Amino acid sequence: MIVVAVVGPTATGKSDLAIDLAQALSQPGVPAEIVNADAYQLYRGMDVGTAKVPPGERRGIVHHQLDVLDPGQDASVARYQAAARADLDAIAARGARAVVVGGSGLYVRALLDHLDFPGTDPAVRAGLEERAEREGRRALHAELARLDPAAAASIGPHNTRRIVRALEVIAITGRPYSANLPRQEYVRPAVQIGLDCDREALDARVTARVERMWAAGLVEEVRGLAGPDQGGTGLGLGATAARAVGYAEVLGLLSGRCTADEARTEITANTRRLARKQMGWFGRDPRVQWLDAAAPDLVERALAVVAAADAGTLPAPGDAPVRRSLGS
Repeated sequence: MIVVAVVGPTATGKSDLAIDLAQALSQPGVPAEIVNADAYQLYRGMDVGTAKVPPGERRGIVHHQLDVLDPGQDASVARYQAAARADLDAIAARGARAVVVGGSGLYVRALLDHLDFPGTDPAVRAGLEERAEREGRRALHAELARLDPAAAASIGPHNTRRIVRALEVIAITGRPYSANLPRQEYVRPAVQIGLDCDREALDARVTARVERMWAAGLVEEVRGLAGPDQGGTGLGLGATAARAVGYAEVLGLLSGRCTADEARTEITANTRRLARKQMGWFGRDPRVQWLDAAAPDLVERALAVVAAADAGTLPAPGDAPVRRSLGS
């Protein structure tokens, strides 16, 4: 059965549409199930700031890959890939439809597409990091350009962390780093439905979302999760969780680096930037079927896309616009 994925920028209503689709695509005795593909909704307790749908509002639809990590843990795309693909396997074995939802582009690609994650070698990495300190990142980038020109062009000479990782993968696998990059090729039949929104409307949605989160207790949520050294009362947010939009800015508030008004303004601005980044990621994928997030018949349009995918009548990638209107 074809996997349905709801993707696109934040604040466009992906979670609501996913639940609507899961309800509509359920069969008697075989309800559809949802698999989360939002990196920060993996974390327990990170509810308000990630706009996680509360259990009481999930309409009885089973959700996977929510609340599977403690906030102090670092997320791993490779670990997510293994766990979420196991969920898809189990859902398929039950004869049910899987609905994937999320705006974390790499997580969506890791779940749906051919994407390998080579291991790590601490000794190799330590040696490369030492060389970066001693020789400079440009010397390592020049070596990467010689070994894998495509990877060097993609990474650029200023991102030391990614240069080191690329050279580590080459040393471990004996293959170009670019050979491990994701291909736009599904590992199982899937259709991606993208929610689009013009810039002005999306900015308004983001502003409203931030106001709702603030009123719903975002500051209190972050304080309860952050450790004493982060200005909070909890066990602490790990490096990954502390970078989440909303959480990073409130941590600044708790540590006295900014005022409440400044933190809220920063959250709004950074969420808008995140939305642009997400649209850039998904907008480059010609397989995404874009729909207007504000359409009154959005669910019906989405179901028509699913029906066409099931029937094999969707336009071939490249035959339809890559995106509808965002940024125009």
